[in-house]
Amino acid sequence: MTAKAEIRDGFKFRGGHLALDLPATVTGRLGAAPRDLLAAPGDLDRWLVATGLAPAPPGAGQLDLIQARTLREALYRLALARVRGETLPNDDRELLNQRAARPAAPPRLDADGRRRLIGDVAGLLAGLAREGVDLLGGELSGRVRQCEGPPCAVLFVDTSRKGERRWCSMAACGNKAKVAKFRRRERFVEG
Repeated sequence: MTAKAEIRDGFKFRGGHLALDLPATVTGRLGAAPRDLLAAPGDLDRWLVATGLAPAPPGAGQLDLIQARTLREALYRLALARVRGETLPNDDRELLNQRAARPAAPPRLDADGRRRLIGDVAGLLAGLAREGVDLLGGELSGRVRQCEGPPCAVLFVDTSRKGERRWCSMAACGNKAKVAKFRRRERFVEG
């Protein structure tokens, strides 16, 4: 994945799965001043378009925004529990199951041969919740990782052959870690 593809319309897509990219809409999550990139309904519209779930802004409202944020935080806590090998939080698990049980936006094959989802924001979020269930309850659940690049909080699916990937992105956090290691080595050699 190239650095350009990792960031679309100001949103990070480094998780390798949309159920992990939604939690990445809070930047600086581990820092003193986290920032919510889903500050207004229009931001949710932009994110849904950037993901490819919606071909055009679906017209998110305030309730849609609240539901997206609630789903986002539940997915974050559930994925973090998977990373840490902890029991999944019951409230978050139930919320995810409830959202996944709602009618999802149905897929449609367009004349140009592309798959599109047809539906409102609630339907798109229901589909995303189903993807979260599949990820966190499926065979990739043991491959969910948290980036080791301080202070990055991005969660990602480790699809590397050995399952030893450490960073959300080699172009971002991985490069920073390698540069820092090189500088430490240079200081040691000079000293």
